Amino acid sequence: MDMPASPHSERETPDIETSSDGYASRFSGPAGHYLLSVQEQGVLSLLQNDRPLTGRLVLDVGGGHAQLAGPLLKQGCKVSVAGSDARCALRVRQLHGEAVAFYEGDLTDLPIADRAFDTVISVRLISHMDNWPGLVAELCRIADKTIIIDYPTYTSLNLLSLATFPLKKRIEKNTRTYRSFWDGEIEASFARHGFKATADYRQFTMPMALHRLFANSGGLRNLETLMRKIGVTALIGNPVLRRFDRMNG
Repeated sequence: MDMPASPHSERETPDIETSSDGYASRFSGPAGHYLLSVQEQGVLSLLQNDRPLTGRLVLDVGGGHAQLAGPLLKQGCKVSVAGSDARCALRVRQLHGEAVAFYEGDLTDLPIADRAFDTVISVRLISHMDNWPGLVAELCRIADKTIIIDYPTYTSLNLLSLATFPLKKRIEKNTRTYRSFWDGEIEASFARHGFKATADYRQFTMPMALHRLFANSGGLRNLETLMRKIGVTALIGNPVLRRFDRMNG
């Protein structure tokens, strides 16, 4: 059963790593730019299917990596970022100055009012949280209407992740351990807080590590385009970007 962490438990800070220059270096070069472009496309496609984006209040929890702040600002959103430590604001400030507000606090107990943001986004975070149900509860508390998260799913080639992680680490050098999820356990956790899954965008058919290994080859990217066109990515793509909406207003 999902249980929130004790109020006195130690604060989790996985976003300090994802806010660092070293982490940003993983997304430099052709492969990194491609991976981020797919993530951006997925997030925007999930956001653009109902309410206008211009003027929408959006909070990116764990978003110190600044991967989505720029694209959201370009769409006219009013963007804020929440992080577990002041260091998580550094890249956001370097890239966007004061255009993006920053909230510092425990990722499972943020200094933000209930339902303060129309939309809450959190990518590259939940799979690195021990108390991931506590994170889900907090996202649901501060989101008024919509939440988008991403997570590695077992319903993909990622099912082999435990066996292939040493190879992934050898390719990516500075990759971190992470938790994968069954789609049902994520959906059930959000449902406990009044949110239902309404859409998803599965990102890649082939493991991301292979895209990094063959960074200068367009072959894998062409294969990904084909797999998306014929519907394979929608069935087994990974990681999953999933949208949740509040069920009762």
